[in-house]
Amino acid sequence: MKKSFVTLFGLFCVTFTIAQNNVKIDGRLKPLLDNFFEYCKEYNIEYYDKLFELKNIDIVDTLTVSPEVSTLGMLTRDKDNKVENIVINWMVLLDQEILKVVAFHEFAHYFLEYEKHICDDCGQIMAVVNSSYFDIVKDWDNQVKKLFMDSPIYKKRKTVASINQHSRQNYLAN
Repeated sequence: MKKSFVTLFGLFCVTFTIAQNNVKIDGRLKPLLDNFFEYCKEYNIEYYDKLFELKNIDIVDTLTVSPEVSTLGMLTRDKDNKVENIVINWMVLLDQEILKVVAFHEFAHYFLEYEKHICDDCGQIMAVVNSSYFDIVKDWDNQVKKLFMDSPIYKKRKTVASINQHSRQNYLAN
């Protein structure tokens, strides 16, 4: 009896721990997220640990939709201001190119640490709004390169590498 209780308790603890490390990813966003992670690998951006700090990456019907303004995507936070969800408005499902731009925009806010938008309407992935998502998709390779190379996390890593290289050169010179 005692052994089965200990085993049951151990199983509960393992299950609870595994459940804490699961993130629910909407299947319609999974291919885009996988594509985004391929770029992360190319630019040597760590993403794995951050992914499992999230609860959901989801398509939702709760974001603002109106003729004046619509919210196409956003990060939601918990009471401690920690990001827990990446959500995309169901409206973007109407066009795969818009979905791609909006998804990469939201992924970049979280994984590439873009806290702010880079402009109001400048034809780039990290703009507040875009008059033409189709122009962005036509120039996709350049857009993604700019997105990653101009990202706060990439610049931070590059700065740290530069400082380390400078310190190493000074050490070798002495």
